Amino acid sequence: MPEVLMYCTAVCPYCVAAERLLSARGVTDIRKIRVDTEPQRRVEMMERTGRRTVPQIYIGDFHVGGFDDLSALDHAGRLKPLLSPDAAAT
Repeated sequence: MPEVLMYCTAVCPYCVAAERLLSARGVTDIRKIRVDTEPQRRVEMMERTGRRTVPQIYIGDFHVGGFDDLSALDHAGRLKPLLSPDAAAT
């Protein structure tokens, strides 16, 4: 399974929802970067994604976006393939 990285804050209902959805799809390890406790990481997030809101989620090198984007991928049937072990090799 490719690495899942999530820029997040401590109090963010969308971050919690994203984590729950990823967990339901078999993700057991999410690398969380707390932008509320590390302000320089928020700058990094904005430069990397062009967005200011959390969560910002990466699966491998693929920028998913926020929770709405993650949910849309899941509903379209495109999330599970991104999380497959084969996806990490591509």
